[in-house]
Formats: sequence, structure tokens, C-alpha cells
Amino acid sequence: MKSLKETGLAENTIVVLLGDHGWHLGDHGPWCKHSNFEQATAAPLIISAPGMTKGQKTKSHSEFIDIFPTVCELAGLPLPKKLEGDSLVPILKDKNAKVKDYSMSQYPRHQALGYSMRLGRYRLVYWMKTGFYSFKDFTESELKDVELFDYEKDPDETQNQASNPEYAAVLKK
Repeated sequence: MKSLKETGLAENTIVVLLGDHGWHLGDHGPWCKHSNFEQATAAPLIISAPGMTKGQKTKSHSEFIDIFPTVCELAGLPLPKKLEGDSLVPILKDKNAKVKDYSMSQYPRHQALGYSMRLGRYRLVYWMKTGFYSFKDFTESELKDVELFDYEKDPDETQNQASNPEYAAVLKK
């Protein structure tokens, strides 16, 4: 960033820095890099762009698929009609803005495909039978298992609340 400022390019350059996620060292059982737990799905994303406030932190959800539409909007480029991500420019303008209510990830485990949704204080994981790749035709028969974690009460994701009647409303939502 210092070199961009020194060369005068900072006022015409968008910088995106994305990082890698954590590594499980036996927590939750695996010794691996990938899972649907918070440690393996949360990763740093830093965006610097002309005219945006520097040094802000947000708690808003985002996904790496949001980078492309964000850069397009910042650069004044048109967005393709079929696009899954959302521009994060509203968050760059106001750290309290919200672009989406949740973020998704996907990773297989034990002959099942896990779809993880992180929203607010919860993480919901639907474990689908292998070969299931679309929620368009979702039926309960495709579901192998469900996990629900409450980060307010269990920040280490050790207590699956999916079968707890106190969380029925959360599951339904």
C-alpha cells in the first residue's frame, strides 16, 4: 500500500487480500484443514479501494464469491446477468451495513456432503447423501444428518443442538 501511495497509483487501484482458513489439530476429531466448522470456514478478507474509508472492521457476512461483483462495482464494470455473489460495496461504505444474512460453505465428510450455513450466532449444517448437489429438488429423504451450533452458548462447536426442542424455531427459520 505504501508503494502504491508513493507511485500515485493508490487513487486508481483496488486491492483485495484474502486469506486462508485455519487448521484442525485434533479439535472436533480431525487433523486436517477442511471441514464445515468455524475454524475452517472463516477466513480474512481485506478490500482497499479509492474513496472508501480505511481501517474499518465489519461483522457482516461475506463469501469469496462476493469478491467479483464487488470489484466490478468498484471499477464501474457491468455485472453479468447470472451471478451468485453480492457486491460488498455497501459494507465498504458503512461497516454496519448488511449485504446478506448468512454465508454458506460446503465440504464432504463420511460419505456425506455437508452444506453449512453461518447466520448470526448459529451454524446449521445439513449432511446430505453423497451425490446430492442442489437444494432445488431437496427432500427430507436426501438428508443424512443435521448439526446446529449456538456460538453464544458454545463457541467451540461441541454441542449439537439440532435435536434440542429449545432450538426448534431456529431450525425452522
